[in-house]
Amino acid sequence: MRIYPAIDIKGGKCVRLSQGRFDNVTVYSDNPVEVARQWVKEGATFIHIVDLDGALIGEQANKNVIKEIVQTVKIPVQTGGGIRTLDSIRDRLALGVNRVIIGTAAVKNPDLVRDAIKTFGSDRIVVGIDAKDGRVAVEGWEELSDLSAVDLCLQMKTIGVKTIVYTDISKDGMLCGINIESTKELITKTNLDIIASGGVASLADLEEVSKIGAEGVIIGKALYQGSVDLAQAIKRFESR
Repeated sequence: MRIYPAIDIKGGKCVRLSQGRFDNVTVYSDNPVEVARQWVKEGATFIHIVDLDGALIGEQANKNVIKEIVQTVKIPVQTGGGIRTLDSIRDRLALGVNRVIIGTAAVKNPDLVRDAIKTFGSDRIVVGIDAKDGRVAVEGWEELSDLSAVDLCLQMKTIGVKTIVYTDISKDGMLCGINIESTKELITKTNLDIIASGGVASLADLEEVSKIGAEGVIIGKALYQGSVDLAQAIKRFESR
């Protein structure tokens, strides 16, 4: 199981939201590049970056910061936030990003995902599914759609998607544990590579995720607040 340390960027700074609320922001660093360096130093093999401003406005807002991170670290980076067109995907990949995460557009414009996979390949395209009470959220988590997470996963699978980042918004940034039941349901019903996200608070949480067969898990707030040691987590779970 891969461990993905998260860097969420807002206004050029490394932040965390609580339950996806943009009015509940904690700034952890003014320098996301230094944060990325630290994660690499601790053994990270992949970094997860979200452009939070981009998620709201639908375009790149922190391009220069992401570019600097990619140029600084020598490990793969995946990023999302504001991906609405093939050109926006192409722009991210041109920065040297390894994988691009499509969120809102996967719900509102599934053809974009299909075209992206045809153009760039399924290894470069990830779909981010953020859910609350079982319903998929869009537009930077500001709106709830009528789609269930399972239904959207199955729809994405039919057009060639292999990897999903699944976030339970109610858990995100709350340090209350991953939604194991919902995550396991996605893994079981879709047979896709599911990256779990939202709520990791301890190594025990990571143990629970590893038992359900997740491809990986994203850790954010627990790293910044020190309740999970990244080096220890990587040694324990990535080496299995």
